[in-house]
Amino acid sequence: MAQQHLEPTDPLAEPVTGDALAGYLRAQATEFLRALRQHRETGTGDSLDAARALRRSARRISGSLHTFRPLLDPGWSEAMRPELAWLSGTLALEHAYASRLDRLLTALHRLSGSSAFPARAKVAAGSRAGGAARMGAAPADTAGETRPPAPSERGNLTVGAAKAGALLDRQLTLARTRAHSTALQALGSARFHAVADKVALLASEVPLTTTATASDLRPLAAAAEERLADAVTALPLITAGSPYNAEALIHGLSPDPAPHPQDAPWHQVRLLLRLHRYAREVLHGENAPVDVPVLTAGQALDRHRDASEAAAAAASAARTPRIAPATAYALGVLHADQRHEVEAARFAFQQCWQKQTVGTP
Repeated sequence: MAQQHLEPTDPLAEPVTGDALAGYLRAQATEFLRALRQHRETGTGDSLDAARALRRSARRISGSLHTFRPLLDPGWSEAMRPELAWLSGTLALEHAYASRLDRLLTALHRLSGSSAFPARAKVAAGSRAGGAARMGAAPADTAGETRPPAPSERGNLTVGAAKAGALLDRQLTLARTRAHSTALQALGSARFHAVADKVALLASEVPLTTTATASDLRPLAAAAEERLADAVTALPLITAGSPYNAEALIHGLSPDPAPHPQDAPWHQVRLLLRLHRYAREVLHGENAPVDVPVLTAGQALDRHRDASEAAAAAASAARTPRIAPATAYALGVLHADQRHEVEAARFAFQQCWQKQTVGTP
């Protein structure tokens, strides 16, 4: 990464002590409690925003506990992190299923040109993933754009598009409903109340070690950035530099129902990039500058994650017993389209990352 984005390793920067970490954690705990109060007091529409705010704060607290764990009471932080991860993951499922359905039906509508089913552009209106769905298709001026089907192919695709869309709607709506019920049960559980109580205590008192207030946070933030850089180095960025990675697409279209192993390292980089962003927030506090290259890289990796999970959902639907051949064909085309989107997202990340590292001395 370019040196101008490496504040944690800047030897000329002023030391940042554990007091900054304590202030950041207290602020995130306060945001968590505010979102929890909003969730309890408002209706269904506003509660979606409250759940998103809960996830946001839980992720930031958990990520900071991971990056700066040497400065925190080990027993407390190691017990807290998995509980925050459980909460964040549980609350994210409903939103994920809704945006996945939106993405798949929008793509199916685009590929087939059929008006036999609605494009679910507003399924996740106002959500981050709704924007991700709109970003799903590569821009027309990028080499990663998916080739539209030929007229004869489109005719065959249109035949099964409506039934494929209906099948996806049934499966993902059912999954979303179950995720909603699971989230409600989680928010009413003793386990959640225990987490909320610990966050409430965190809002007033952060369990730092005795040496934390005199320790510099920058080496720990730099270590998080180094882990990110190492993970990116391990990625096949040269291959991803081609807008169509034929080898990856062949493997991505495999009938094997297991997630493709090529995706896992990219998902890991996405998580490490998020930890790096949170570490920068701790160092800079409320005045953290927007790092546009890092933000753009994160958006590309979000798109990668969304497309890979959408492709898996299309493949899962195609394995439904006794579906018509035309339906299976439409789902196969949809799966291939989303795997192309995976490669387009990798290409976008590669381009962004190469621009970031051009100025490295």
